[in-house]
Amino acid sequence: MEVRGIGLHSGAPVCLRILPASVGSGIVFRRIDLDGFQVEAVSRNVARVSYATSLMKKGVLISTTEHLLSALIGCGIDNAIVELDNLELPILDGSARPFVEAIRKAGIRKQRRPRTYLRIRRKVELREGDKFIAVYPAETYSVAYTIDFRHPLIGRETFRVDLSDGNYVEQIAPARTFGFLHEADAMREQGLIRGASPENAVVLTRDEVMNPPLRFGDEFVRHKVLDLIGDLALFGKQILGSVVADRAGHAMHAALVSRVLKDHTLWEETTVEDDRDSAPAMAHPAVQMA
Repeated sequence: MEVRGIGLHSGAPVCLRILPASVGSGIVFRRIDLDGFQVEAVSRNVARVSYATSLMKKGVLISTTEHLLSALIGCGIDNAIVELDNLELPILDGSARPFVEAIRKAGIRKQRRPRTYLRIRRKVELREGDKFIAVYPAETYSVAYTIDFRHPLIGRETFRVDLSDGNYVEQIAPARTFGFLHEADAMREQGLIRGASPENAVVLTRDEVMNPPLRFGDEFVRHKVLDLIGDLALFGKQILGSVVADRAGHAMHAALVSRVLKDHTLWEETTVEDDRDSAPAMAHPAVQMA
């Protein structure tokens, strides 16, 4: 599959292709403009995590990875090669839906080896002021997120999704990134959002949405769930655990992954028996792009 667009922050044009990968490869980014240099989508390669999650290996940058990684997790894809010809992934419409649609159109192939999961064995909780993120042992993978913005159309919103129930495509993937018009100039002065527009983000003035309608009444918190799922893909495996976040953000998402992986008593690798009555979506074998 192939998609073209511009980067949200760089504004640079980019072409992206997703190719098949062998069992156990994980998700690997390949810069075809730099002799095919590869950067694995794992925690050790996390570079910058302010307004997006970027990866870097030996000075080679892969920027704004979270939406595609979220789509891959949501579609149940463990192994894929992502080729791109620039440093930043395309923002498309600001959500994961175009990636999901392209992946489904291309097709997904099951692989013969059972999927290996990272099962959370003990709770991990991180706090930073009023920000919070935690993961707890569970038999499936679920995410709950709370946001709190001083804006009349947002305020405090909470959303939870169980990724074993197949609802990612309908409930999470369409939720778009969002930003505030009064912050735009300052962000551009920092070299950010050069590719942002009403076509790829929900834009809020101080009291309304500049480009309605919203896709969900709580689209804002659903997009934070989308981002979190993408950032947690940097575990390198799909997890079995319950994640709870409150106003966390990309940096805390990455910090949770790093904290868990550094302590081998907190997790174990496991497979899940193919018992469709008890865990229909978590029991599928590993899959890749066809």
